[in-house]
Amino acid sequence: MARKTRSDCTVGTFEKKHGLPPGTIRNPDGRDTRSDKKIGTIRKESERK
Repeated sequence: MARKTRSDCTVGTFEKKHGLPPGTIRNPDGRDTRSDKKIGTIRKESERK
C-alpha cells in the first residue's frame, strides 16, 4: 500500500511525480486546480463539504 502524500506537496509536483498529465486534479466546479495549490488545502476543502 502506498503512503499518504505530504500535505505541503503542490498539485503540480504531485501530478509530475505520479506521471499524470497537467490538469488531472480538478476543482469541484470542473476547472483545473492551480498547480501551486497544496494538497493539504484540497483535503481541508473536501473535509468541510
